[in-house]
Amino acid sequence: MHKVFYMLLAVLCLFGLLFIRFRESVLFYDPLIDYFHGDYQNTPLPTFAKGKLMMHIFFRYSLNMLLSLGLLWAVFRDRGIIKFTVVFYAVVFIVLSIVYYILLHHHTPSEYMGLFYVRRFLIQPLLVFLLLPAFFYYRKVNK
Repeated sequence: MHKVFYMLLAVLCLFGLLFIRFRESVLFYDPLIDYFHGDYQNTPLPTFAKGKLMMHIFFRYSLNMLLSLGLLWAVFRDRGIIKFTVVFYAVVFIVLSIVYYILLHHHTPSEYMGLFYVRRFLIQPLLVFLLLPAFFYYRKVNK
């Protein structure tokens, strides 16, 4: 029974991550979604509310983090891994949000890659897909 519960939890967390990804333009304020889907390589950034954008980035990052923690808990059920992941996500958010804010202020159209990739790490659940194999390897080596 417990295995079925944890498998369902993992599947629900994955569907939650997918839901956020596919409904991003409805759920979150992010004028850069359309910017990066268009011809952004030679155009200036659109006008946007910086505070509102940063709050929505924080909200989306937090949702992705909570669902990622649920997924990691369903797979490993180890408090040490969860504690490490919470600290890791917090440090990554602080560092990347500062870099993102600086890049928003000093963006030139020809130098879009830094802004694009920092934003991607903040809004996509990429970290969980890096941490899952890392924790599997950690478990294999330490058994």
